[in-house]
Amino acid sequence: MIRHALAAAALLAATPAAAQSTTQDALEARYDRALAAGYKALFLCSAIANAERIGATRTPESVMRWELSGIQAPLDEIVGELPYVIERSPDGPVSYVSVPFGGTSSVRYAVHDPEKGCSLRPISYPAAATVAEAVADPARSGGADDAGQKSFELVIDSQGKSPIAHVSPLDAVFADAFADSYGPGTRTTVVLVKRGGETWERYPAEWEDVPQRTWSVAKSFAATLVGAAVQRGDANVASSAGLGGASPDPRNEITIDHLLRMASGRYSDTPGNRTDPLYFGGSTVEETALHWPLVHVPGTVYRYANNDTLAAVKAIEMTFADHPPARFFAKLGMHDTVAETDWRGDYILSSQVWSTARDLAKLGQLYLDDGVLADGTRILPEGWVDYVSAPTGPQPDSPFGYGAGFWLLNQSDGVPADTFAAMGNRGQFIVIVPSMNVVIVRRGEDPTGSRFDIAAFTRDVLETLED
Repeated sequence: MIRHALAAAALLAATPAAAQSTTQDALEARYDRALAAGYKALFLCSAIANAERIGATRTPESVMRWELSGIQAPLDEIVGELPYVIERSPDGPVSYVSVPFGGTSSVRYAVHDPEKGCSLRPISYPAAATVAEAVADPARSGGADDAGQKSFELVIDSQGKSPIAHVSPLDAVFADAFADSYGPGTRTTVVLVKRGGETWERYPAEWEDVPQRTWSVAKSFAATLVGAAVQRGDANVASSAGLGGASPDPRNEITIDHLLRMASGRYSDTPGNRTDPLYFGGSTVEETALHWPLVHVPGTVYRYANNDTLAAVKAIEMTFADHPPARFFAKLGMHDTVAETDWRGDYILSSQVWSTARDLAKLGQLYLDDGVLADGTRILPEGWVDYVSAPTGPQPDSPFGYGAGFWLLNQSDGVPADTFAAMGNRGQFIVIVPSMNVVIVRRGEDPTGSRFDIAAFTRDVLETLED
């Protein structure tokens, strides 16, 4: 984690070593509690409000059992003990959630906006300002249910295991997914497979068409929105992303393409660039993602970094005034998807998108259709599928390759080499197999340390469909 403690550092310099250690430990313990409170406030707000927006129901108990259990240490030990209050507007929708973490003056707030979901306020944000910002959620205007949607409900026991309904050719594979056969301790919430006009899906009743946070699947949303801007003529991936200061700042050489391919060459703090200050601390995209120094020549070294995706989105931000993400989702019929922002209004498209499995399948279908809508309208450039799935940048030391905002299953046994995927924390996946006209969606709330084997699941699904 990044410890922003300049004032504390000055104090420590004038303090004996033993006292310095005690002061630093206390500071870090308080920061962890503040992050845990932010995590809890945001997830209670987003999970409940985004579900209610589409007519579904989530309870605080459900959120605690799924999204707020098995999370990263040390937050996991703190989250459960923190109290919370869910404030609602007079007509019912969530206005904001508050979570105190250190006395009445130390409270984290997540505020609900009817258009952009929930956003987290900074530590020590004033309560009066939060109350003034909170607005009622108007009636949702969305599309009708998909015509001809084939759906089958999976009935499971109260522990989220042991599937007992058997109604599709993929029954055995789906049963294994829910029985954690693809990874010890994994917790599957939804599986969906779409091929042509047929869709097979399974879920506990609690998760039927319910939004979940996409985590890093949102990076593939970001790459898709960049593609839409390119198609409109509003962006060029070969152009500078506008990072750094006045020339001759070498960061001017970082392109949008470098950012989408995780090859900016910038330093990115922790391995994997966790961005806890942005996700749970209440800092902004501007403060968190844009000002890191170079450590490598752009385009030469792969380093997975939330900051790179955030900077790529920032480079096309000016287009959102006329072409916001919500309008793009509506074109795809993704009416149950919400892209959330920081408290200053910048989209956190490295992680903070909430969506249903059915909506994620629509994004996958767009790529099977080469970026063309059902009415023949092209909204992604011709060849964009090849662009995002080409390993033309430096590659990770991983079983999977990396394209532009998408992972590549091009080295996985039993999986066609043209397969690419959006992947996110806690087991979020959209797998796209152009050669077989298949989209696979798996949602989960896998505890830290448990990993769902998406390559094996994909292999088994495809083998079953070929039988």
